[in-house]
Amino acid sequence: MAASCSSGMYKLKIELKRGHNLAIRDRGGTSDPYVKFKLSGKEVFRSKTIHKNLNPVWDEETTLIMDCLSEPLYVKVFDYDFGLQDDFMGSAYLYLESLEQHRMIPVTLELKDPQHPEQYLGFLELAVTLTPKDSPIEERRDSTTMLLRRSWKRSTKQQQSMRLSELHRKSQLWRGIVSIALIEGRSLIPMDPNGLSDPYVKFRLGPQKYRSKTVLKTLSPQWREQFDLHLYEESGGMLEITVWDKDTGRRDDFIGRCQLDLSTLAKEHTHHLELPLEESRGYVVLLLTLTASAHVSIADLSMTPLDDPHERREILKRYSVLKSFSNLKDVGIVQVKVMRAEGLMAADVTGKSDPFCVLELNNDRLQTHTVYKNLNPEWNKAFTFNVKDIHSVLEVSVFDEDRDRSADFLGKVAIPLLHIRNGELKGYVLKNKGLTGPTKGTIYLEVDVIYNTVKAALKTVVPAEQKYIEEEPKVSKHLLQQNFNRVKRCIMVLISYGMYINSCFEWESAQRSIISFVLFVVVVWNFELYMLPLALLLLLVWNYFFSSSKDTADMSMEAMFEWEDEEEDKDDKDSEHKGFMNKLYAIQDVCISVQSALDEVASYGERMKNTVNWTVPFLSWLAITALSLATVLLYLIPLRYLVLAWGVNKFTKKLRDPYRIDNNELLDFLSRVPSDVQVMQHHELKVDPGSSPNKWKRSQPS
Repeated sequence: MAASCSSGMYKLKIELKRGHNLAIRDRGGTSDPYVKFKLSGKEVFRSKTIHKNLNPVWDEETTLIMDCLSEPLYVKVFDYDFGLQDDFMGSAYLYLESLEQHRMIPVTLELKDPQHPEQYLGFLELAVTLTPKDSPIEERRDSTTMLLRRSWKRSTKQQQSMRLSELHRKSQLWRGIVSIALIEGRSLIPMDPNGLSDPYVKFRLGPQKYRSKTVLKTLSPQWREQFDLHLYEESGGMLEITVWDKDTGRRDDFIGRCQLDLSTLAKEHTHHLELPLEESRGYVVLLLTLTASAHVSIADLSMTPLDDPHERREILKRYSVLKSFSNLKDVGIVQVKVMRAEGLMAADVTGKSDPFCVLELNNDRLQTHTVYKNLNPEWNKAFTFNVKDIHSVLEVSVFDEDRDRSADFLGKVAIPLLHIRNGELKGYVLKNKGLTGPTKGTIYLEVDVIYNTVKAALKTVVPAEQKYIEEEPKVSKHLLQQNFNRVKRCIMVLISYGMYINSCFEWESAQRSIISFVLFVVVVWNFELYMLPLALLLLLVWNYFFSSSKDTADMSMEAMFEWEDEEEDKDDKDSEHKGFMNKLYAIQDVCISVQSALDEVASYGERMKNTVNWTVPFLSWLAITALSLATVLLYLIPLRYLVLAWGVNKFTKKLRDPYRIDNNELLDFLSRVPSDVQVMQHHELKVDPGSSPNKWKRSQPS
């Protein structure tokens, strides 16, 4: 063994050929596998990702140079999941000392899970060639190799880390946006015994996926959904579209598919597309627009866009009031400086962690590099996102990179963009996955948000962007009880108001009843319709000056939403009767529907309350503006003319724009107001200065 490390340098050529019978990690019964090679604990090669294939063919080559054969080559396979942590699919070791030199050797590696060694995970086919490498001149000429020489260990690791960091940065940045409006389906084939279908559509662009809502019992579904996907390739890419029939309790039926080559479409232009389905009849109708992405970047602290005075002036000019009606989708820009974290949880057996940060703004996702073996990491990176909705929430999660498994969760914070104070370096206490309580560690961020107020206000009354990657809803007795209690609290508030009004009728207090009676007579005698928005306007103004709800909000939130994280029980019985399982699935769907309905009712009640209570001042000011305008219009214009204009607008809307996506401005406005659960999740925990593990000297990099 000693001889292996002292007899010179070696050149190892690896041909990654294919995989066989790999593990299923996606819900569709497939995986998106890729392979990592590690040597001495560091990644030296990563293959491309083969989508939706359990028998992938890579046919890739790489060459490594090393000075020691005693270290085995560690091979790991993962399933790529966009926006989530990649799933572990198995690993194996290639022992280099046993290889015969000067000839190509076919190698079959059986994949194993160290935690479950008896589980079959498939195997990989490789071909390796090991040869001595004595000439340093030849070594310098080979630009495709990676040098791992122990005598140069420190400098090589730094160079390799810089290369991987740059590759990682470039792979995350998208070059454009694909805006898709899914309008309708036509003449789909029936898949159910009743001669109809319950269709929904799946979209895939590279690793990105989107699933539409399900429209029940129809062959001509109207989806009317709008969403954006990221365009990573300069030339475009292939958009894959599949249509499915939803079936409860069994696998969904495939209806048809079609593909669209985005490189054939002109940019900055809306295309009306009627795409025929292959392998079946029917059409899918889309509106699709390709646009360039203005602001998405990852940079060192010395090269941040908003710190350059000239570039900052240009950005401020772009989002000035004078530019309020140009490119309404581009609301603003947010720059996040991820400085450091302190006192993180130790996730590894060594008492350390390998932390990295993931930043998410709606469906935009970027991440930092990994700092190895450190509980107080310093990233010092600046991330820039486009702001499409000022009511979005910036989520920053910290994970521990795991050698054999998917990354371990260390903590998370959620920061509404409207809560940000520009240029302030602030420590945020990390929370658990549910954002319901603190976990160990503090992360230090400096965030700047620049946006156009008029565009932000207009965006408030259009449908909010939905997150593509969300956990499937599960039946939870705890969550059901929580939502029931939230609805009960809203109802009790209405009951208390009713009892107060009834007490005036019952003359429980003579003074209060007399005042109420006089007020009632005066209002009814002089009532005009403009008094309705005026009353709400006065309520907002009253609460702005006199309400004490903001002072007690923190205490009430903590008292209201004290719950513990619960883990779902896994059913180990796999021999249940099929009829019983179908009933169980049906019951589960009903429970999920009831649970979601309770959540929605409670959320809208709480949002109306939080609008009046000035929980989000921007929205309350917007409500004051709208109510003031409504008051003036109702005062100046007779009601019959306003009702007539509303009716004409409603009747002609479909004629003026056949592909318009319906929306309700009031509900869209309320969807931007946080519910009590969201207020609690976004509430910042106080940093205890005495618990900081080290004293940080604040110094801004030049």
